[in-house]
Amino acid sequence: MASPLSRRLAAIVDALPLRPGLRVLEIGCGPGAALREVARRIGHGHACGIDRSAAAIRQARAALAGELAAGRVSLRQVAIEDFVLAADEAPYDLAFAVRVGALDGRHPRAGRIALQRLRTALVPGGRLYVDGGEPLRVVSLEE
Repeated sequence: MASPLSRRLAAIVDALPLRPGLRVLEIGCGPGAALREVARRIGHGHACGIDRSAAAIRQARAALAGELAAGRVSLRQVAIEDFVLAADEAPYDLAFAVRVGALDGRHPRAGRIALQRLRTALVPGGRLYVDGGEPLRVVSLEE
């Protein structure tokens, strides 16, 4: 049985401008709790979770087995500063990150690289949402 979202994660998912059909990238997906809820809300869209931690991806694979089997979710073990779209992978409409050092200011050099990666991973006009607002803030992808 899926564990319920914490109040904080629920507020973050509620703050995202989700709608059916979107392609959403979660950076630092951890065990997949928010990713599951995002996938539910975007219906026939697609949610991809990335995390640098092999343990987190293993937990997410177990927790999201049904969503993975249905093709509504995909997972990749990769840090955002190393992320590139696969050859057959369409860009994402929006990305979000919670407690990701490369995007919350803790690691500025990695953050600059991460923003470069996201510029090519998101559709033109795609948005990046990071925790630290009320509850999220939009991070500019402009150079």
